[in-house]
Amino acid sequence: MTGRFNMCGYAAPKLDRVRVGIVGLGSRGFSLLERLVHIENVDITALSAARADHIDRALALLAGFGGPAPATFSGGDEDWMRLCERDDVDIVYVCTQWDLHAPIACHAMESGKHAAVEVPAARTIDECWRLVEVSERTRRHCRMLENCCYDFFELLTLNLARQGFFGEIVHCEGAYIHHIVEENFSKTAHHRQWRLRENLRHGNLYPTHGLGPLCQLMNINRGDRMDYLVSLSGADFGMGARARELAAGDPFFKPFEGGNFRGNMNTTTIRTLRGRTIMLQHDVTSPRPYSRIHLVSGTRAFALKYPEPERIAIGERWLSTDEMQEIRERFTPEIVTRIGAAAERIGGHGGMDFLMNWRIIDCLRNGLPMDDDVYDAALWSSIAPLTEQSVANRSAAVDVPDFTRGAWEKNRPVGVLLEGGGTTGVR
Repeated sequence: MTGRFNMCGYAAPKLDRVRVGIVGLGSRGFSLLERLVHIENVDITALSAARADHIDRALALLAGFGGPAPATFSGGDEDWMRLCERDDVDIVYVCTQWDLHAPIACHAMESGKHAAVEVPAARTIDECWRLVEVSERTRRHCRMLENCCYDFFELLTLNLARQGFFGEIVHCEGAYIHHIVEENFSKTAHHRQWRLRENLRHGNLYPTHGLGPLCQLMNINRGDRMDYLVSLSGADFGMGARARELAAGDPFFKPFEGGNFRGNMNTTTIRTLRGRTIMLQHDVTSPRPYSRIHLVSGTRAFALKYPEPERIAIGERWLSTDEMQEIRERFTPEIVTRIGAAAERIGGHGGMDFLMNWRIIDCLRNGLPMDDDVYDAALWSSIAPLTEQSVANRSAAVDVPDFTRGAWEKNRPVGVLLEGGGTTGVR
């Protein structure tokens, strides 16, 4: 496509104050609100939620921080459209069920707003392309709220990669392994049981936590791109049995009895055009410790986060405790040294959520490019439907779309410093 606008490295005009609208005030949306109130030069101007009690809880929180009350929308299936169309909103945060992520983000951009979308940003390949098309045409940011890109060890390994510490990176591994069967079957945690219904899909349904940080340090979309993937799922050894057990005592779960739920473990391998490889895993039903793996293997050095403690090796030798401390002192990025303590104090998965939220606002206020863009949101989200295709065809190879349309060859890598930024205060 000729004449298209490349959003990679795009810096929108500066905003002295950032006016925020939030759609969805469940656990993700409300915790986002709890963090945004601690960032200076942010005004919460509009809120939308399916449930009125979620609005009331949000207003009670905001009342403790002073300032004008935001406009509120509740009860209507398309209230989010009215929020997106307001003149007093600069960025719309999308924290709803997954099937609304892309429609709301696109409407926000069409209405002149930037969009920050919870993971995944889209559920289908068509939705991924739609996000790209709308972001390019409107020149509005559309970035995914992939908080794991801002965890402290992930940022450390990103900086190590930038400094050539690993040598040539040849292989990486990531995962989302989290025993959340009871949460999936919760009657109250998810509006209309949307998360339970998502688990009727077969593939890696939640790849971005493990994948996002790896793509950044491997310069995916910025010097390399994914070529194809192969995905394999095992049988279901947990979800179906739990559905039958619950349905026997509660008619509420009868519609899910006999459901063809996804298998326990999905393993996906990806090959890039440069011949590097990525392995991803997804398992939310097996009783085992939490893991995102975060493995980085280079020609000179190696890093591994799970099982903890985090470790780094040079060659075949693990670094000692003192050597690890020296690495942290030398290579911890400036964003962590300057904002990390406040992030840990305010919280959100150990501080990474706040670090991400602060960084988005600081980029908007200083007219800086976002650390990840719409091409990353589309690519990382596309892995789920692509793995579904592979699993449905006996693990056949599936090509990965190039959402940059060739721009990956010249796009610059993601930075980890605060050049031109770092001016936004923390309450």
